Amino acid sequence: MIELIPAIDIIDGKCVRLSQGDYDSKKVYNENPVEVAKELEAHGIRRLHVVDLDGAASHHVVNYRTLEQIASRTSLIIDFGGGVKSDEDLLIAFENGAQMVTGGSIAVTDPDLFCHWLEVYGCEKIILGADVKERKIAVNGWKEESTCDLFPFLKGYIEKGVKKVICTDIGCDGMLQGPSIDLYKEILVQQPDLYLIASGGVSSIDDIRALDEVGAPAVIFGKALYEGRISMKELEKML
Repeated sequence: MIELIPAIDIIDGKCVRLSQGDYDSKKVYNENPVEVAKELEAHGIRRLHVVDLDGAASHHVVNYRTLEQIASRTSLIIDFGGGVKSDEDLLIAFENGAQMVTGGSIAVTDPDLFCHWLEVYGCEKIILGADVKERKIAVNGWKEESTCDLFPFLKGYIEKGVKKVICTDIGCDGMLQGPSIDLYKEILVQQPDLYLIASGGVSSIDDIRALDEVGAPAVIFGKALYEGRISMKELEKML
């Protein structure tokens, strides 16, 4: 069964969602992300994806206090991303309760540092973030497109020991129009042993079922939950 990973995206300490990574499209869903995390836990959720959107735009971790509050007041297993660009940022994330950290931009801009983290902390704690726009990797809060093509990028890091990848199709993210099923199928055909975490575009429980059917090990979703398109009852049935 596919692993269900709700997302809490944070700006100014509040739970928000964007559309296609556009900060001007910000919509606040809850002033207190801890409340959201507690409700998810109460309905049987065990994993949480926390994104520091201020950090992603600022190139360093910003909302670590919110991370600490969620971690200390729930028993959720948290993976954290957004603005993790240095050893100091990584330590801040782990010290404030993240069990896993996702590195996206850093894997493009400083591959040696990312590989060092992989060696020191291991493939269970370091997740590769592959944010994709038309099959090119995007960086720095999706504000910039790199010259890295998705498939060679994944292959290179898997050969270096990466086991878990969060792949987000930016064109789908926050649009509630369905995930990039074909893209994920293609990745899984090429890398069948990869723990692929599909992210972006989930609009209903049927989208999650479709990802499960193609063999995606895990899925991240947020807006569909906050907009009421996926109910807590539906999630409980899938757990």
